[in-house]
Amino acid sequence: MLISTILEQKGTDVATLRPDQPVAAAVAMMAERRIGAVVVEDKGAVIGIFSERDLVKLLALEGQDALPEPLRKAMTSPVITCRLDDRLDQVMAMMTHRHVRHMPVMEGQKLRGMISIRDLVRHRLAEKELEAATLLDISRMHG
Repeated sequence: MLISTILEQKGTDVATLRPDQPVAAAVAMMAERRIGAVVVEDKGAVIGIFSERDLVKLLALEGQDALPEPLRKAMTSPVITCRLDDRLDQVMAMMTHRHVRHMPVMEGQKLRGMISIRDLVRHRLAEKELEAATLLDISRMHG
């Protein structure tokens, strides 16, 4: 399965903020939308990502005094991304190897969506369930 197929089902809406916006804006957006990460864009270019993991690290180092700080100081950069034509298993392996849970999906330099490890696991399970059901049907036909 391709990442483009997952986005067709999930949708392409991505929470984005500018690097000069405060960490507090990212926290509020993540809480409101019930998401684990926001993409940081500058003039249409993806320059970072701010995730729950970045927030925990920041709070451990600086406490709540860090909330007014600009995202550029707290975001992860450079960003690990994938493409629309990447395969689910390739991206899942990359996310596991790089220890990331959220990944922007790019088409050239354009942001096309965001996937999470949860999205990939959900689709992988659906693939396996379909395979199992197909094998069961085949065995019933030949049994």
